[in-house]
Amino acid sequence: MPHIQLPEGLQGIRGPMAFRPETAKPLNELAEVLLHAPNSLTPGERELIATYVSSLNDCYFCQTVHGAIASAHLNDDEDLVRRVKADFKHADISEKLKALLVVAGKVQKGGKHVTANDVEEARRAGASDVEIHDAVLIAAAFCMYNRYVDGLATWQPKDEELYRQRGKKTAKEGYVTMSKEYLPQQ
Repeated sequence: MPHIQLPEGLQGIRGPMAFRPETAKPLNELAEVLLHAPNSLTPGERELIATYVSSLNDCYFCQTVHGAIASAHLNDDEDLVRRVKADFKHADISEKLKALLVVAGKVQKGGKHVTANDVEEARRAGASDVEIHDAVLIAAAFCMYNRYVDGLATWQPKDEELYRQRGKKTAKEGYVTMSKEYLPQQ
């Protein structure tokens, strides 16, 4: 049961966003830029970073929904998403993404855990400064999003099919478009 009265029937972050649409707008815009907008990292790779950080934070809603979005971008490869969460170093992903996940995992512990060597390893694996920046910001943002979801004890149903459906829709439409279904029209 949520700690505050949130709109019923909206799972995870959607409830608090509908509760405070004035804060939801910039949060959705940030997610759009970081995860969906054109970038040298694919949307699937960026969603994997969000999923991995959310799994480290043990945020069921975020790791499940962003895992579903990642899967939708990656030819419905749910097994890859599970492997990245469990042991990304042995998952079938690029060395660049593995290096960025190292950086993201350290950001999840605390920004000062990221070392110059971690960044240099990411560069050696082919990551650009923009990709390193975005991996750090995705990790930092998802620490915030995870704490927002769990700090309010939002409703997080266990039916994975709901997340699959939401994942496919968000992968196709993005975050700003998707938010219009539960936020008041401006």
